[in-house]
Amino acid sequence: MSTDIYQSPLSERYASREMQYIFSPDKKFRTWRRLWIALAETEQALGLAITDEQIAQMKAHQDDINYEVAKEREKVVRHDVMSHVYAYGVQCPKAKPIIHLGATSCYVGDNTDIIVMTEALQLVKKKLVNVIAQLKDFALKYKDLPTLAFTHFQPAQPTTVGKRATLWTQEFLMDLEDLDYVLSTMKLLGSKGTTGTQASFLELFDGDQEKIDQIDPMIAEKMGFSSCVAVSGQTYSRKTDTRVLNVLAGIAASAHKMSNDIRLLQHLKEVEEPFEKTQIGSSAMAYKRNPMRSERIASLSRYVLCDALNPAVTSSCQWFERTLDDSANKRLSIPEGFLAVDGILDLCLNVTDGLKVYPKVIEKHLMAELPFMATENIMMDAVKAGGDRQELHEKIRELSMEAGRTVKEEGKDNNLLELIAADPAFNLSLEDLQKSMEPSRYIGRSKEQVERFARDVVQPVLDENKELLGVKAEIHV
Repeated sequence: MSTDIYQSPLSERYASREMQYIFSPDKKFRTWRRLWIALAETEQALGLAITDEQIAQMKAHQDDINYEVAKEREKVVRHDVMSHVYAYGVQCPKAKPIIHLGATSCYVGDNTDIIVMTEALQLVKKKLVNVIAQLKDFALKYKDLPTLAFTHFQPAQPTTVGKRATLWTQEFLMDLEDLDYVLSTMKLLGSKGTTGTQASFLELFDGDQEKIDQIDPMIAEKMGFSSCVAVSGQTYSRKTDTRVLNVLAGIAASAHKMSNDIRLLQHLKEVEEPFEKTQIGSSAMAYKRNPMRSERIASLSRYVLCDALNPAVTSSCQWFERTLDDSANKRLSIPEGFLAVDGILDLCLNVTDGLKVYPKVIEKHLMAELPFMATENIMMDAVKAGGDRQELHEKIRELSMEAGRTVKEEGKDNNLLELIAADPAFNLSLEDLQKSMEPSRYIGRSKEQVERFARDVVQPVLDENKELLGVKAEIHV
């Protein structure tokens, strides 16, 4: 590793090697050469004077990119595609006259971008499916463990640890739906020429419309796609990039929400992200166990959420059939969006696989607030014992305020049950009241909702994607 120039943290610290390869020079330029071979084979099949020997020579050098030759040539011509056409021709002298025949730069550049983004989306999907699978298992494990729920981060009616996890899972499932849709719409540019009119092929094939109509479908099939876009300028519509980055931003938003919840729960000491035996939480405070992975999820997610604006602006700024102010931005925004989401999902896999739950702390916090939440049941029991509902409601309101002051101003335990037991209007003993303090009475249908959600919503998705399951993440730092 060079230490005297900038190194992207996305490569050094966060993204997997698998995702890094998808956006590597090797992947890019090998794909260019595959596209040139596909074009030559298509043109040969449709009758142009291209020999088997020329194609065989191109295939022989498909993967051994002569980078130095291309680099030196680019210094002269200032054009990356023509530099690589030249370098490929140096290796394939017999094929040199027909490499890139009839094509424009976007034939290799744009088609490669679509191929790379499609493969990257497939890797994102694989990791996303595994995050969903791990959350489903976690939700089922803790489906009936009562916990204090919050609205406005103020204590509210109880839920269960597992039910809360279904909320995270549901958002990731929504992201998976969006991802699957965008994947289903990915189409190659094909070979449309300088302004998308295929004029060069009209010349090459002497105006034979039927042959020209076959070019794009044949190239798509050779590259593993079902079709090419029907019309284009010189490039594919940059709205494609917008749709792809919006999917990544959706995943980032879901991960950020989950990581925020985990960070808050770790502050409460109820749930904790994985923490290695020798891990240091703070350079100053040795006792600390900071939620650093969840914080990293949030940090990277914010980057992706902002990055998603890049392709939207770029798409809106394209002039007529082509302008080049997209190129520098695309080189950054697309790969870095994917590398960041890859890192986010690896962190999500790691965190959800090792979440530590502390039932005793959860119970302590819940029991401190449960008397307030049990007041409706208490009031009903008091009415059954002969009380007046309206009078009891007002008394409970007053006693609740008094108990709240005791907790907040004096730092004492919640004494609402004792206050109610001491009031003859309720005709209930402290023992009677304590019987109503069973947390499972207040979680509603949380357990049943978790079971049904896992069975009817999540499991069918996992069954449909079972070949993607089994992924474990390696965290670099």
